[in-house]
Amino acid sequence: MYIFKFLKSAFLAIFAIASVHGTANAESIKIPLNEWTGQHISAHFAANLFRQLGHEVELITAGAVPQLAAIAEGDLHFQPETWTNNVGEIYPKAVESGDIVVLGRLGLNANEGWIYPPYMEDKCPGLPSYQALYDCANAFAAADTFPNGRLITYPADWGTRSADLVKLIDLPFKPIPGGSEGAMVAELKSALVAEQPILMMFWEPHWVFSEVDMRWVNWDTSPGKCDEGVQKRGSACGFDQTPVEKIVTRSFGEKFPDALKVAEQMTISNEAQNSLIFEIDQNNRPVEEVVQEWMDANESVWRPWIESAM
Repeated sequence: MYIFKFLKSAFLAIFAIASVHGTANAESIKIPLNEWTGQHISAHFAANLFRQLGHEVELITAGAVPQLAAIAEGDLHFQPETWTNNVGEIYPKAVESGDIVVLGRLGLNANEGWIYPPYMEDKCPGLPSYQALYDCANAFAAADTFPNGRLITYPADWGTRSADLVKLIDLPFKPIPGGSEGAMVAELKSALVAEQPILMMFWEPHWVFSEVDMRWVNWDTSPGKCDEGVQKRGSACGFDQTPVEKIVTRSFGEKFPDALKVAEQMTISNEAQNSLIFEIDQNNRPVEEVVQEWMDANESVWRPWIESAM
């Protein structure tokens, strides 16, 4: 009996050590962090959801385009906010091969294009039509671009869509990549205060549109999907408006089946994200604090997702 008790105790001790060792070495879920606040919100929201399931989570800084190779190779696991018209050539190929799996839409109603302040319509008659920009490019010029206008585009590693469009339609503007979302917003606010000319590639949802009056450049109508690569003056559709998708690496469901169930259900609205972006960017609050506060106040939204995965 003593030997039996000893063997049983030894077995339980070994099992306990093995369990602790296994937990300590369990693979964490890796989520990329891109260069804009809205994506940080989505990423931290997803991370908190997965932690509710008991998973370790790592948030890893990655460019919007470079991250895709890492997801396809399994080095990153889940991207909750993928703007699929700004993903280069690797994305459709990786989706077709199955290395990246699309889970569905995040729930954001996205819009992208060029914005300008209302006072520029006095300096550039014909706006909001893009055709007006040919005749008043110098109204948007800066010292280093004159007589061409100055167009602030997305940061370099977000892709070259605006620069490509300027070239395709032979628009007399010089594209200048923004340094980051924060730098773009700072330049926009500075221009608005001084009523200086500004034309900028931007997106929504974003808190800017709830705080200031900005106008969108209008393009020629296009039946169906806008083909950004074949535009010319007189038939320029501008930018394809894309769904914002949730994507995972091929092995995500096998490694993290419960997290997959939650990821498939995860959603966030423009209204919710705009309010959180405002708290972070304007009230200088930490994204972790703001996201957790929202989750505490809206547990009825996400709690059923967790329960369905357990």
